[in-house]
Amino acid sequence: MNDATVHQEPSYLGAPYGLAAWLLTKDHKRIAILYLISITIFFAIGAGFAATIRAELVTPQGDLVTADLYNKLFTLHGVVMIFFFLIPSIPAVLGNFFIPIMIGAKDLAFPRINLLSWYIYVIGAVITLSVVISGGLDTGWTFYAPFSSISSNTDVTTAAVGVFITGFSSILTGFNFIVTVHRMRAPGMTWFRLPLFVWANYATSLIFILGTPVVAITVLLVAAERGLHLGIFDPRIGGDPVLFQHLFWFYSHPAVYIMILPGMGVISELVANVSRKQIFGYSFVAFSSIAIAIIGFLVWGHHMFVSSQSIYAGLVFSIITMLVAVPSAVKTFNWTATMYRGSITWDSPLFWVLGFMGLFLVGGLTGLFLGTMGLDVHLHDTYFVVAHFHYIMVGGGVTAFLGGLHFYWPKMTGRMYSEPLAKVSAMLVFFGFNLTFFPQFILGYMGMPRRYHAYPPEFQVLNVMSTGGAMVLGTGYFLILIYLLYSLFKGPKAPANPWGATGLEWQLQSPPITHNFHEIPVVTEEAYDYLHAPAPQLAIPASPREVTHE
Repeated sequence: MNDATVHQEPSYLGAPYGLAAWLLTKDHKRIAILYLISITIFFAIGAGFAATIRAELVTPQGDLVTADLYNKLFTLHGVVMIFFFLIPSIPAVLGNFFIPIMIGAKDLAFPRINLLSWYIYVIGAVITLSVVISGGLDTGWTFYAPFSSISSNTDVTTAAVGVFITGFSSILTGFNFIVTVHRMRAPGMTWFRLPLFVWANYATSLIFILGTPVVAITVLLVAAERGLHLGIFDPRIGGDPVLFQHLFWFYSHPAVYIMILPGMGVISELVANVSRKQIFGYSFVAFSSIAIAIIGFLVWGHHMFVSSQSIYAGLVFSIITMLVAVPSAVKTFNWTATMYRGSITWDSPLFWVLGFMGLFLVGGLTGLFLGTMGLDVHLHDTYFVVAHFHYIMVGGGVTAFLGGLHFYWPKMTGRMYSEPLAKVSAMLVFFGFNLTFFPQFILGYMGMPRRYHAYPPEFQVLNVMSTGGAMVLGTGYFLILIYLLYSLFKGPKAPANPWGATGLEWQLQSPPITHNFHEIPVVTEEAYDYLHAPAPQLAIPASPREVTHE
């Protein structure tokens, strides 16, 4: 890549100022910041629901909340965290901010549609959360029939409409990313010079486009059934509840990869940087993202081993479930091979990389147990499923998001944060997460069902451990919020390339100017060419180290 001249001029955070200028902006970077603020608020709301759940489970008796309120708490926790945090977190924040810059474009292909997608997201979230005022929602985040059918007394219709509206935000974002990657790459930016972060978000966008309409129509059918008394899913009026599961999981298992694929792209960027090496097997890692997106549409039936599905269909879905683990394993092995004999830099991004790899590995391996029919019959609807899901979604997705946020924070804000505090928070999150969710594997194996607000006394010790871990985990998250906010006002100014990273985004000033590039760059080098990368130049002195190239 040619060295772009860094012009120190007003950044995208400069004029025009004012709330109206931000709410009407078409700059992809400002829209990413709007998303970041939004998802942080929804994360805090979802975490509040989770904290109440863990407080209830300290004792075997249901002595803090009633069974009905407990149902509403875990439902809203799941709905908020999945639809309004995990799904949009990396694509809408880091993807929105960096994909155009990474490929040498001045913005996304459709800036107005990009802004519209944020408004749709906020409107859908507000409509969905309005059910808190109108009586709550008790169906579980999956909206399973018959819980969501006419028999439910909670405001299912409003929540379904809110989720339906939010789906259009994902579709528009995916459409925008696909067109941008196809049509707006800089000269010389071939497909196999794209950063792996772009590959991962491109694969995610395919899932957005192909899968989101299915779940949107499904929840709309739930609302229509309740409003018009149509016999679609409710067996009492001629519906089929298993049909709902087929439609829902056809989207929602690929949605698991919506939540984790962008995180894998982030980890690829971080692994290359902390190792000071090219990604081992770049093309395999790139194609594994596409493979995950494709195979992910073929495994929805492994959620239905105990839902009247034939044993032969279950056998097929079980085999395909094992196959979808292969491209994920390709990424993990290639990251490990990249770090082998690398010139490891012990900066805070490394801590998030190691945390992700450890937690995602546990989540992936335990998924093999749930993909095996015989074991799944025993473990289905137990806390083993809860633990597995959180190891993938929180241990993988949230950890990757936080790793990416720490890595790109200097570029986004122009400020550095406290490296020691960042390392402490990463360790708190890692140990707090394991203390929270690893005991739940044991609880599930022992037979404790999920979604119960009371349980036998012999399960109390493990539940107390889980709640204690949640307190440590929450402390780690809160610490991150504190020092990142502090850095906005008091943090040292960041250099253009504090980590000594490669890529077009690191050739710009920190934070970037509104239109990214004065002239569209010409790309002449391969991705992750750390042989010619500049040395790290952290604004905050870290522990002494020597960075060498092997």
